[in-house]
Parts: sequence; structure tokens; C-alpha cells
Amino acid sequence: MMLTNEDLLAISQLLDVKLDSKLKVELQPLKDDIRNIKLHLENVTDQNIQLLVENYVPAAKRYEEAVPAIQEMQADIDIMKKVIADHSEKLKKIS
Repeated sequence: MMLTNEDLLAISQLLDVKLDSKLKVELQPLKDDIRNIKLHLENVTDQNIQLLVENYVPAAKRYEEAVPAIQEMQADIDIMKKVIADHSEKLKKIS
């Protein structure tokens, strides 16, 4: 028995319909997963990033503003170390 073009076309359409319905059923869990991931990104991850930014930026600004004072204190500490070491030497010589 030889199939005509019309038969082949009808078979093709049936297969397409069956394949489409099967793909929809198989793809639905993936679509649900993607939707859940998008919701998580929007509701959790984006909010966590926003919280980090809200806390990081002020801290970074405070640090940036404090750098000159910290450098000045470090210079003072270095001078005090030298003076204390010098005084220690002088006290050793006296005693």
C-alpha cells in the first residue's frame, strides 16, 4: 500500500499535534521552575542586594572620610614609638 501526499500530510499534522501536546506537558514543569526562579530573584535576591548596598555605601563613605584621620593617627603612633624607644634607651643608660 502506497501512501499519498495527502496521507503523509495528515500523518504529519497528527504527529505535530501529538508532539505539541506532549511538549507542552513536558515543558510545563520547566516553565514553573523558571517562574519560581524569577520570583525568587525579584523577591529575595534583589532585596538582599538592596540591603547590602544600603549598608555598604554609608560604611564605605565613613571609611573614605576617616582615611585622613587614620593616616594622621598612624603618623602620630610612629612618632610615639620612636620617642618611647628613645626614652627607653635613655632610661637604661641612667639606671
